[in-house]
Amino acid sequence: MHAWDPAARAPSLAVVPVPALPSRARLATEPHVPPSDSPVLSLLRRVHERHRLDASGAVATYIPELARADPSWFGIVVATVDGAVYEIGDTRIPFTIQSMAKPLTYAAILDRLGPAAVRARIGVEPTGDAFNAISLGPGTGMPLNPMVNAGAITAVGLMPETVAGGSDSRVEALMGSLGRFAGRALDLDESVYVSERDTGHRNRAIAHLLRGTGAIVDDPDGVVDAYFRVCAVSVTARDLALVAATSGRPR
Repeated sequence: MHAWDPAARAPSLAVVPVPALPSRARLATEPHVPPSDSPVLSLLRRVHERHRLDASGAVATYIPELARADPSWFGIVVATVDGAVYEIGDTRIPFTIQSMAKPLTYAAILDRLGPAAVRARIGVEPTGDAFNAISLGPGTGMPLNPMVNAGAITAVGLMPETVAGGSDSRVEALMGSLGRFAGRALDLDESVYVSERDTGHRNRAIAHLLRGTGAIVDDPDGVVDAYFRVCAVSVTARDLALVAATSGRPR
């Protein structure tokens, strides 16, 4: 654990006007299917055939429900910024987004609060520690970056409990942001959420530590529950390819 100076308090937050996240209409373009004789698709077929019987590795088990995944699922998707989507194999099978939500949650908070306010609560430095380390910045008590669990939990906590005039909850707002990147409404995998909630003691400890240092100001149990829900959003490989294409498109 890094030392924390209790005299160092997190500055208050202010909402500043910044450009909005991509809307559905501002995806790379409307996704479309390329011709069947495309050289890109031909390459993907060869790669898929070459590796589809590879049985090395293991499914994740750190959340018990994830251990139910079929290790034979294998798909490849390439989405270009002009809207072409090349896919082969098991590309439409849903799975939970887990830590792939971190950069998208961070983008949503940057969009809402602006870089200065977010940097006051979440740093941008490497940690050298595991993604789930109980480790905060020395002297500040703030997470060192948004890609470790402490930073991602803080990012979730920076979204107000209710937004859009009280019509959306924190989770609904974040799920809506993820969906805009994917170009469709996304759903929650309830079974994975429950499994993560029931076993996520380390993340719950991180949330309480963040509340103690002032990195988050709301109820830590509520914040970490929202974090579990965001990690349990259901996506497909095709969704993630479209997320990447949307993120990579020049504004």
